[in-house]
Amino acid sequence: MRLSKSVCQYLLPVVLVSGLAACSQAPQKDSEGETVAKPKKQQQQQQSQSSSQGDKQPQVVSYGGQGVGNYSAAGLSGDFAGNAQLIGFIENLARTRGFDRNYLYGVFSQVRNRDDVARLWANASSDPGTPKGWHAYRDRFVNAANVRRGVEFWNQYAPHLQRAQQQYGVPAQYIVGIMGVETRWGRILGKHRVIDALATSAITNQRRSQFFFEELENYMLMTRSERMDPLAPKGSYAGAMGYGQFMPSSFHAFAVDFNGDGVRDLWNPVDAIGSVANYFAKNGWQPGGEVAVPAQVSSDTYANVPDGFKVKYSMADLHNMGVVPKYGRGSGGQVHLLALSTVPGGYKEPWVGYKNFHVITRYNRSNYYAMAVHLLADAVHNQTK
Repeated sequence: MRLSKSVCQYLLPVVLVSGLAACSQAPQKDSEGETVAKPKKQQQQQQSQSSSQGDKQPQVVSYGGQGVGNYSAAGLSGDFAGNAQLIGFIENLARTRGFDRNYLYGVFSQVRNRDDVARLWANASSDPGTPKGWHAYRDRFVNAANVRRGVEFWNQYAPHLQRAQQQYGVPAQYIVGIMGVETRWGRILGKHRVIDALATSAITNQRRSQFFFEELENYMLMTRSERMDPLAPKGSYAGAMGYGQFMPSSFHAFAVDFNGDGVRDLWNPVDAIGSVANYFAKNGWQPGGEVAVPAQVSSDTYANVPDGFKVKYSMADLHNMGVVPKYGRGSGGQVHLLALSTVPGGYKEPWVGYKNFHVITRYNRSNYYAMAVHLLADAVHNQTK
């Protein structure tokens, strides 16, 4: 079986090493597309969880269409009893969004103040962690175990992936790649009740309080429109949800009912497939366009100039730096020079990124993240041929 040029140099070494489980450690997205970096402690916990999960099967859950629950209370009790911020949020939600006030008080009286979430945010500000370089990041995701799981997911949902590709113009492998990096295709969906995570974050993370209250409002709107019990869904400590780890605001912007059952449920893999494809399409995916290709360089100039998805060059600019794509027809418009540090302070691996690479970074603002999605997508695709 022939592997594409962009992935063969990475996949061949790891296919000889079995059991290298990956875990999703990509930063969470906020409503503006900025990242909410995962604290070092959270990363270490997820690495431990990932290594112990082995061949854990994808979680099968369904929250949509189950009803919003029968909750009622005259005031706010429980962990957040008397909290002026949350009471103000509830009153505003009832006044502006048409929720029954007693229903909201009933729901939020059962919301827990998650000390572990608060501690994680505290650690995020005091200990950002130390990057280990591109190779260490890449190997968490592009490895034999993940490729095998990705192929299994592709084979199981092939008709839906093909339909999404036809409808949105996004190749199936990139839908698969996103889900693999984010949740290992449903194996790591998160252990926190989403409402607990959002409420705790809104109240304890003062720097991002407004953002999380907005996400909490969007979450309540989602549970109402999709007939979900707001106390049921589980997700990440930041409130990201489902196979693609959408924040609630992204749900409203991009989620689709792709299986036709009348609800948009991001924990349903078919709805998630359509939603991820729609996310890419609405962010400008170019059907048939390249994502990224390795570059051939004639000097080390590329390693000493601005690079990454935020920096745009013309192809002529790259030629003047001695940077040429090794293959491919590329795509029109501006391009990105990617110089990925293999280890901190070490050799920088040169790539050329195109429009679709930038589109992937709209999902998560990270060169490493987008490249890991690209290489995992490519590796899985080649194993399905």
